Amino acid sequence: MTVRDPEPVSAVAPDLARRAVIRQHWGGLAFAHWRVEPDRVAPLLPTGTRPDVFDGSAWVGLIPFELSRSAFGPFPPVPVLGTFLETNVRLYSVDDLGRRGVVFRTLEAQKLLPVLAANVGLGLPYRWASMTRRRREGVVEYASRRHGPGPTPSTRLHVRPTDEVVDGDPLAEFLTARWGMHVERAGRTLFWPNRHEAWPLRRAELVDLRDELVADSGLPGVADREPDSLLWSDGVDTVFAPPGGRWVSP
Repeated sequence: MTVRDPEPVSAVAPDLARRAVIRQHWGGLAFAHWRVEPDRVAPLLPTGTRPDVFDGSAWVGLIPFELSRSAFGPFPPVPVLGTFLETNVRLYSVDDLGRRGVVFRTLEAQKLLPVLAANVGLGLPYRWASMTRRRREGVVEYASRRHGPGPTPSTRLHVRPTDEVVDGDPLAEFLTARWGMHVERAGRTLFWPNRHEAWPLRRAELVDLRDELVADSGLPGVADREPDSLLWSDGVDTVFAPPGGRWVSP
């Protein structure tokens, strides 16, 4: 099989080749990112993918936000259980077809039933956690601690969104304009494509960070320093299509 070059990074999502089966709103996102050596990331990625790099580096993201208005197929949004806080640790991947995606090392979520459903139905590494979000004096404060009985890593990220709009920044687009996720399940790596409007992004200032999730995800020491990139978005509506196709035929 010929290994294709990565697709160009684009802030505009391609059309989905199949009907969307999952709809969600992602709101109040803090994007904290660190540079990582590609050799450290490669063993953590699914079969058939390799680190996607920018400026010679792989990147790891710590991203807390609120997921809401979850809906499946033709059905209306799920009441109550369809809204919860989430914090994910993610890496950036490219497969042999050149498709750029994200790989989730963990998805800490506030409600148990969605955690169980996503683990079983999608093969995603969701973990149940106690999570909070507060806003005061212009600072957004996210905190999370995983429920036991095993290791219970925690994270705390406090950021102050600024008024500085981010537009046309190649690194910001590389980190946020991701139109699918690579998920390894039963020995196969699947690509779930997604689509949403271009991210409305602003710069953010770090107020406080104490994180154990990145280390627990296989990258100790990375989050011991300030992020190399810190962004904020008020959010987007997004949809996912099932694996098996991506492009709409001309």
